[in-house]
Amino acid sequence: MIRTARFSFLAKVAAAIAIIAAMDRLFLGDAAGSWIGGFALAWTGALLATRPALRRRPSLAALAIAAGFAVVLAHDPGGLGWMLFWSALSIAALMPRIGRFDDAWRWSLRLAAHGLSGPLAPALDLIRLARLKPRRGGHGPARLAALLALPLGMTALFVALFASANPVIAQALARVRLPGLGEMLFWALLLALIWPSLRPTRWATRAAALLPRADIALPGIPAASLLLSLLLFNIVFAIQNGLDLAFLWSGAPLPPGVTLADYAHRGAYPLIATALLAGLFVLVALKPGSASAADPAIRRLVVLWVAQNLLLVASSILRTLDYVAAYSLTSLRIAALAWMGLVAIGLALICWRMLAGRSAAWLINANALMAALVLSAASIADLEASAAAWNVRHARETSGRGVALDLCYLAQTGPAALLSLVALERRPLPPGFRDRVRHVRAQVMADLARRQADWRSWTWRGRYRLETARHLLGPNPPAAATPLPGMERDCDGTLHPIAAEQPTPGPAAAPAGDPIADAVENTTPPLTGAPSR
Repeated sequence: MIRTARFSFLAKVAAAIAIIAAMDRLFLGDAAGSWIGGFALAWTGALLATRPALRRRPSLAALAIAAGFAVVLAHDPGGLGWMLFWSALSIAALMPRIGRFDDAWRWSLRLAAHGLSGPLAPALDLIRLARLKPRRGGHGPARLAALLALPLGMTALFVALFASANPVIAQALARVRLPGLGEMLFWALLLALIWPSLRPTRWATRAAALLPRADIALPGIPAASLLLSLLLFNIVFAIQNGLDLAFLWSGAPLPPGVTLADYAHRGAYPLIATALLAGLFVLVALKPGSASAADPAIRRLVVLWVAQNLLLVASSILRTLDYVAAYSLTSLRIAALAWMGLVAIGLALICWRMLAGRSAAWLINANALMAALVLSAASIADLEASAAAWNVRHARETSGRGVALDLCYLAQTGPAALLSLVALERRPLPPGFRDRVRHVRAQVMADLARRQADWRSWTWRGRYRLETARHLLGPNPPAAATPLPGMERDCDGTLHPIAAEQPTPGPAAAPAGDPIADAVENTTPPLTGAPSR
């Protein structure tokens, strides 16, 4: 048994060293390529190979989900995909000590404790290793260190002396590259990331005991007070929803001094905050099984109020869509719309929990599942490419309505906007606008080709984009017009004269007849400033 435990520990050490060595070879600054997905798959495989306890059904399910997110990272690396991969892998690593997925409320604290245990896990294992009692006839860690100190130290001294006396040995040692401080810190960070999944700390799994129960006993609200509150809430919400239906949905004329833009663009996020506050009130005041939740009048008023909140969320979504139509679509606005959809689902689940008598743990798990599904879809979908495609389709230059296309935004979006720019370039466009589009497309395409040429930043999605663009444009894609001398382009491809450089004030003139000043003036080349961008 002891021998098996030692072998398991050494296997985990070897796996950690192998993963760190691979990452040390692959990592290059901020270059994020498909190799990150390969690293994630290797980490998942190492975890499965070195921890037999993970070969049971709950852990295998979490490992399968982690492997799926590793494939997503291989297709197109991103921060969201990495966060989901780490969460699934950490759940798999902690599952043998828990046995089942109880609720998301407790697992959130377990994952937080597991992440914070990174710097402590290797140190705690080193302390345990140092405290191990030596086997009979063997050596403990302390005795082994004392045994090796003299021979290794004296050998190092003799090698240093021979290197100073023998240039061949000195040259051989000079070719040995010792790790620098930055590289050692990088290794330490990787060890803090990887080791807790190989040997999780016990306090990471026990942290959930600090949480209160999901079903918290709260002081009840008198039925009369609750009934009056719900009546007033429904009246106030009916007024707000009536105004939205009249002005926002049906397009009725607004009062003097109020424009539709002001009305539509001001209230999206405050209305979402109102809906969240309403959901919190239902959670606190109407616990399933209570006398208030069983009252038929209160139940009807709650259902009516939740329905009004859903209409409020729908109005917030419509306000955001009006804002998008007036300006443009971005990935952050897509995320805001998804968040509003999650709020609507949460309100419906709160109402169903009250009507069906579900527990608080059920409500937390249902909301966590919906959030996980939305985040997983966002990690797979290309939100920036979707925003760029929508902006191109609805721009004034292509559809005849909408707002003018922001080519600077497409240029900042980068490779995600390449196929939309290619599709735009192939449309019938005015010559001047087509030239600007070609310039932006060429800049984005060159940037993507440069990334794909380096294997460290190469991605499957980038390969698809580049090959599709080359297929659509042909072997010799048309180029934008070369700017005339004295002209340059903005981020949207617009040509404008280069700004004239302000003359640099020179030194004060020396007195006439000064031989030293005359010598300096005759030998110093004229100052020329670099042209401004």
